[in-house]
Amino acid sequence: MTDISTESASLKASLNHQRRAAITHGGAVDHAGRVTVERMVGFDMTRTIFGALTGVPKMFMTEKLAKEPVWHAADAAAVDEAYAAAEAADPAPTIDQRLVDFMVSECDFSMEHADGTFLEHLVFCHDYAARHYPQHSPNVALLHSILGTATNTFAMEASKIPALNELLTEFEALHVEVFPSTLRLFYEGSFLDELEANLHRLDRLETLHLHRVIDNEPLSIDAENLWINLNFHLMHFVDFMPAANWSTHRADPLLQMFRRLSDLLDRAGKREATVDVTFPTDKVDPVGEDRTLFGRISGLLPASVTIKLARKSILEYSEAAGHDLSYRIDWAD
Repeated sequence: MTDISTESASLKASLNHQRRAAITHGGAVDHAGRVTVERMVGFDMTRTIFGALTGVPKMFMTEKLAKEPVWHAADAAAVDEAYAAAEAADPAPTIDQRLVDFMVSECDFSMEHADGTFLEHLVFCHDYAARHYPQHSPNVALLHSILGTATNTFAMEASKIPALNELLTEFEALHVEVFPSTLRLFYEGSFLDELEANLHRLDRLETLHLHRVIDNEPLSIDAENLWINLNFHLMHFVDFMPAANWSTHRADPLLQMFRRLSDLLDRAGKREATVDVTFPTDKVDPVGEDRTLFGRISGLLPASVTIKLARKSILEYSEAAGHDLSYRIDWAD
């Protein structure tokens, strides 16, 4: 990981080709045939937000993360050219310096992300949201996990929330504190089950009540803002997709949740952010990617098994953090 210091406090980052392609395309893309997926040399799981995983979940995540795409020269050049043209036509907005200063002086992001630095993930989320969900502040995407990740890493202490909120609008503050909690509800599953079972009356959804991950304080979010929050999640999932060979990785819990949320927003008529994505249907052989024995075995597991393991992990993480995963939806009569 690369530490964020005052010298890099402009929060400028060089996005990798997969992220550049996503921003330019406006969605998640399977780059099979454009890259060769290689094992990372010296990969250290403990330096990621998944360092506390054990057993089979750790093996799954290691298989996913200990890889990197090596782009074919012509394809990399094409991505760079398209990204440069898009940036010239519509540059990403500058990140609020007050937020940059707060993140540098009051927060610790040293273990926040697995793919490159946390800084790159933040900048990607901010820039993607700015271009593909311009109706709402990209600061939500920038700060989406400042109050906790799904694996109990916390960039700041709960006592600093009032100071953070002074830098945010009421809208931004609401979505930043709700985001980690709704993410955990995706893993747990019951929340999406309830929404899918009530497609016929989603227009009568009034309020979601849940608990803040960092300190278990009660939260509530009205229906209009809930759908906005789910659109921020839809964009966030883009940055967690494999670079290539999605068919091989269909059992990946994050890919499953991405697909489920995407389908839900479409069926509910609530898709607002631009997130173009085509999910795999048929199983095809991977291109330019050699899998380990465990990877080949895990690829044969039913999606129901891997999502069950993910649910078990999130229940354990919330219990360890003293976070109540229960929620309640208020429906109008």
